[in-house]
Amino acid sequence: MFAKTAMSFGVNEVLLASVLGSVVFSVFAAQPLVIVGVTGPITVFNYTVYDIITPRGTNYFAFMCWIGLWSLIMHWILAITNACNALTYVTRFSCDIFGFYVAFIYLQKGIQVLTRQWDLTDDTSAYLSIMVALLVLMAAYLCEVVGHSNLFQLYIRKVIEDYGAPLTIVFFTGFVHIGRMRSVDLQTLPTSRAFYPTQDRGWFVHFWEIDVGDVFIAIPFAVLLTILFYFDHNVSSLMAQGTEFPLRKPAGFHWDIFLLGLTTGIAGLLGIPFPNGLIPQAPFHTNSLCVTKQVLDDAETTKGKGHTTRVVDHVVEQRVSNLAQGLLTLGTMTGPLLVVLHLIPQGVLAGLFFIMGIQALEANGITNKILYLCRDKTVSSATDPLSRIQRKRAIWYFVALELLGFGATFAITQTIAAIGFPIFILLLIPVRTFLLPKYFTAEELSLLDAPTASPFTMESVGGNFGEIVDLPPAIAPPESDNDPEMEDTLDENDLVERGEASTGRRSLRDFRRRTSFRNEAECAEGESIEMHRPVTANNERPRSRRRPSRAGAQP
Repeated sequence: MFAKTAMSFGVNEVLLASVLGSVVFSVFAAQPLVIVGVTGPITVFNYTVYDIITPRGTNYFAFMCWIGLWSLIMHWILAITNACNALTYVTRFSCDIFGFYVAFIYLQKGIQVLTRQWDLTDDTSAYLSIMVALLVLMAAYLCEVVGHSNLFQLYIRKVIEDYGAPLTIVFFTGFVHIGRMRSVDLQTLPTSRAFYPTQDRGWFVHFWEIDVGDVFIAIPFAVLLTILFYFDHNVSSLMAQGTEFPLRKPAGFHWDIFLLGLTTGIAGLLGIPFPNGLIPQAPFHTNSLCVTKQVLDDAETTKGKGHTTRVVDHVVEQRVSNLAQGLLTLGTMTGPLLVVLHLIPQGVLAGLFFIMGIQALEANGITNKILYLCRDKTVSSATDPLSRIQRKRAIWYFVALELLGFGATFAITQTIAAIGFPIFILLLIPVRTFLLPKYFTAEELSLLDAPTASPFTMESVGGNFGEIVDLPPAIAPPESDNDPEMEDTLDENDLVERGEASTGRRSLRDFRRRTSFRNEAECAEGESIEMHRPVTANNERPRSRRRPSRAGAQP
């Protein structure tokens, strides 16, 4: 972005955008676990707008400011109209495709940093940058492998896993100054003065220094930015609150999209990149806050081997870590630390991009499905959900569709039409909801795809689409002996007895869902909850329990 926007956005602009997002969301957001900063997709958006607008002689910063202001209004409209309720249709299908795309954007940026070395320096510097980038990748990946292994004590593994990557960057920043490498002129991270923009301008953008026509031309760009942030930020939030994390505090998607609009407008006025939820940093942040414990492997317990596995006990849900990293980022804008940042070779930064890309790919559902298809079936785990799919071609078809969606999204971002890629990403949601059920059975989709977040997290937007959460047996309403053609409602008197009264009638299905959510939230931390219909002594499903409507009630 620095090179493709003629130094419009440098290190200080990116750092300030990260500080703005971190401070606002850590203090005021309903879900402060989401890491907010400058993402790969917004980088593509920024330099694509630059390529379109600057040939017309339009003031780039003023135009971007108007995009931010229009987008602020659109975000607030989305929040007021409860547009985030549409997240009920978002599943792992669209999240995995978008996450796969973001991972490849990181890998692409790393490659671009390395290939640019031939334009800036000689062959020796370029090849040394490539070597350093690969060494950074291998060292950081080795730290991750050790963190997930059985070597050393648990606390030692956690330290290596959590701090291996930053320590690797520190080491290789000094490594290039050892021996004969000291004489090689390596390109480093370009920086500017402390707390000053990269270009010779003030922090406040003169948004009035623009033609009136350009103010309205910014509206379609703002629409695309709003679509991108609506999907990108909410997907980041969903992944940070994924089903693998036993969270106890509820989400607030509508309020968070309102805050995102506010930070978008402020970023436009300051002339910095628009911040939003980061993938894969957001789920990685939640994962780093997981408190784990070692338990005996059920498959090995009976054999007496004593093998253990690590499981998540609970998540430390707080606002301090997000706020702390934002304030520490602000500290890097000071003079002494900018000098330190200027010492980091661009080859090390390329290695950092590779690390983020590889880690995002490892955690992606598409990668897991591809590995399953390539794995020897004789050594595949019988507990793998994909093993229960009878029609094996369905897995190939599903993965092919995901790769097709990724390929189309990635391809369009390599052209001048990249500005429209948010629309294509948004179209993945109706494709999954309305088209895939025509070619895959419900059982296949339940195994190939899954809700991104738990019912507890999705309660504020109406739950996950198509998911039925039944009432536990202990609080099921009494059996009725009336005929089956009964209305699925509860009398208000029944709800009064349970403290659930309100004006009018409530559906039994709504009562079941709300009660199930409440019971799930009250369960012990770290436990995996599954709701089942009650089973009788004969292992039979009881028939639906309904009350007669008032009109059909017997006297």
